[in-house]
Amino acid sequence: MKICVLGAGGMGSLYGGKLSAVPTNEVWLVDVYKDHVKKINEDGLCIQCDGKDTYYKNAKAVEDSSVIGPCDLVIIFVKGTATRAAIEANKGLFGPDTMALTVQNGLGNAEVIGEIIGYDNVACGTTEQGARMLAPGKILDMNKGVGKTVIGDIHGQVTPRIEAVGAVLREAGFETHVSESVNGLIWDKLIVNVGINGCAAAMNLTNDELWSIPEANVIHVAAVKEAIAVARALGVKLSYEDPLAHVKEVCGFTVGNQCSMLLDVLNERPTEIDLINGAVVREGKKLGVPTPVNEIIVDLVKVKQRKYGKR
Repeated sequence: MKICVLGAGGMGSLYGGKLSAVPTNEVWLVDVYKDHVKKINEDGLCIQCDGKDTYYKNAKAVEDSSVIGPCDLVIIFVKGTATRAAIEANKGLFGPDTMALTVQNGLGNAEVIGEIIGYDNVACGTTEQGARMLAPGKILDMNKGVGKTVIGDIHGQVTPRIEAVGAVLREAGFETHVSESVNGLIWDKLIVNVGINGCAAAMNLTNDELWSIPEANVIHVAAVKEAIAVARALGVKLSYEDPLAHVKEVCGFTVGNQCSMLLDVLNERPTEIDLINGAVVREGKKLGVPTPVNEIIVDLVKVKQRKYGKR
């Protein structure tokens, strides 16, 4: 299968590297980070897992996707704030039968992609995989290869095309499931991200501190409860009987972790706050569900973003 990973940061490189190890795959990585692209092409992509470095030398990395042409599968791993611009700028990757897969954070990515390439060509889902960049050409597999990926058709159907995407991911070693209830799974992940990413970024806290510091815990719990209320008002079928307990569990097994949005703020990068806590606020307003805590969290993160470069 001819596959392109659009956005080859930590997660994109993890998927791209492992997919490139399958002999029948032709894998391209597209990224704007010149040093990363150069290092991959010179030495191969290095994935560090449990202290061991493995080099994947079959993936080709480029900054300009025009040399690639239409693909069978394009996996989008850019930040949600860049989704529309990335798809528009790389339209040459998408032929009439190209499938696009997004497992990005937040709400609305699948809809944006569908507007541009057609909704029938979009798969969406979630993943428990985790990865981060260590250096150009080198990433860390944070979950040691463990974690489910769940995908589904944007219309909630199980189609042969979705099954084919699932099969290629499984062949590369990713535990992958195809689901008719992918919208509920996206909300499961959104609720976790609301409680962790937005709150941690607003308060400069590690994941476990959201529970261990009493004042932070009050804010964190209130934000999660608002997100749960919005999901239920939408009629979303969540996977967990007690979603708040699930968020607490995630915080518990990521002790000391600085979440991705906190790292974005600390490194003065754009955040996905509008697609996470901001999405809860928008949906809440449509439904008449109050979300005052999430509104404040969005504003706090945006205040931090306005201060970039001014310290």
